[in-house]
Order: sequence, then C-alpha cells, then structure tokens
Amino acid sequence: MLTLVLFGLAGFLAQFVSGTLGMGYGMTSTTALVAFGTAPAVASASAHFAQVGTSLASGVSHWKFRNVDWRTVGILAGPGAVGAVFGAVLLVSFSGEFASGWISVILSLLGLYVLVRFAFLRLGRLITDKRPGARFLAPLGLVAGFVDATGGGGWGPVATTTLLSSGRLAPRKVVGSVQTAEFVVTVAASLAFLSALSLRGMNFAVVLGLLLGGVLAAPLGAVLVRRVPPRLLGTAAGGLIVLTNGWLLLGVLGAPAVVVGVVYALIVLLIATAVMASLRSMREEKRINALVGEDDPVSGDRARR
Repeated sequence: MLTLVLFGLAGFLAQFVSGTLGMGYGMTSTTALVAFGTAPAVASASAHFAQVGTSLASGVSHWKFRNVDWRTVGILAGPGAVGAVFGAVLLVSFSGEFASGWISVILSLLGLYVLVRFAFLRLGRLITDKRPGARFLAPLGLVAGFVDATGGGGWGPVATTTLLSSGRLAPRKVVGSVQTAEFVVTVAASLAFLSALSLRGMNFAVVLGLLLGGVLAAPLGAVLVRRVPPRLLGTAAGGLIVLTNGWLLLGVLGAPAVVVGVVYALIVLLIATAVMASLRSMREEKRINALVGEDDPVSGDRARR
C-alpha cells in the first residue's frame, strides 16, 4: 500500500509537470524508479506502461480544451513509434552496469537541457502562419521516440522544445499535440519492452501507482498549461532531474566523496542561479507583454493591455 501511495504521488507530480510543459513524465518517473534501485530497462518499461494511461488521459484532456493540432499529431506519432521500438530493444540489450550509466547520462543531459532552456533562453516567438511540415516533424518524431525509450524519458524535451523553438505552432498547441502523439509512441515502446523483457522484475504496484497519480493530474495539467509560468516550472523540473541523476551517475562512476561534494555544490549553485534568472525573465516578459500587447508565451493568447 505504501508503494502504491508513494509512486502515486510521483506519478501525479510527473504528469503535472508533463501536462503543463509537454515534457517530464518519463524523466521524472524513471528517475524515481532508478533512484530506488530498479534496473534501468525495467524502470523505463514501468514508466512507459504507466504512461500509456496517463498519455491517453492527457491527450483527451488537451483535446477537450482545444490544445491539439491533429495534423501535427498524425505526422509526429508514426516515426516516433518506430524510434521508440528501436530504442526499447537497444536498452534491453545493454548490460546492467552499462545501462545504469547510459540512462543516468541521458536523463542528466535532458534535465540540464530543460533547466538551461527554461531559465536562460528565450522561449521563441510565435509564427502562426507557418505550420510545421512532414520534413521537419518526421525526423523529429524518430529521434524523440528513440531517446525516449533508451533514456526512460525524452519525448517531451526533444519534441516539445524543438517545436517551441521553431515558432511554427502556438505554444499551447505544441504542448497538447506532443502530449497526444505521445500516446502512440508510448504504446509502441511498451509493446517492445513487453516482448523483450517478458515482465521480468516488473513491480505492478509501482506501475499502478504511477498510472493512477498521472491520470488524476492529467486534467489539471491541461487547464494550467494556459496559466502556470513555464519558465519557473521547467527550471524546477530540470533542476530536480539533474540533481537526482547527477547523484546516480557519480555513484556509477565510483566518484570519491570529495568529488561528489564539489559537483553537488556546483549543481546547487547552477540551480539557484537558474531560478533567479527565470524569475527575472518572467518579470521582464510580463512587463513587455503588458506594454505592447504581444502573444502570451504560455498560451499563445493575446495579452491584455
């Protein structure tokens, strides 16, 4: 029962971040599982099994709130599923020690990317008259799906941030479309893991907890995608992922205590600097939007004068 409650909370927080930012469920839930000693391939498989339900609930919620561009979903989902199958098969073929190091590196890099992007970089300017085409979306889906399966997460950080950076779709449409396409990708990855692992070492209380918590959070994320400042939430989520996976990676490398202490002091300093930078950027963007009446960076709606 305690396992169900703890991972239910983890699933709720992971889906809250994912539904609001369009990324983070796989990274957050896989990080929690690996931190508790779960084998990397089993951790990624468990997160994907749970994510079948959460991504469906999230996609439906975004559809009801009109956050989905179905053309983008249709082009992105197929290549994403293919990449996810290849990634799942590759991760299962790794040895346990190598897989632990690999997944910690991937998650650390993804967390760092999210942290830097939302804290220090511009979120992109909206260009609504130039929608993304197949030449852009198909390779993006393939790479995002592969990274997602091999790293236990990565669909959102790769797909959402790339689409946001391109400025070819309203931000809320980016989040909703990526979340909806993720259902297809997650089903493909889950079937691949199911075939390769045969459920060895799977704790279904963990999967159920992640699933229930995520389903409860899905409607909340779809509503708050218009209201929660993405900079602050993205910075916090990225910082937490870097903090946790940095510890796991240093453990895999056998780093001495002095090195661990120095690295963690630098990580904490980076996160504190990032939070301050995101708060400054939020205040500046709010001031500029209020003056010129530009599109809101969260929802793509016209800011009130």
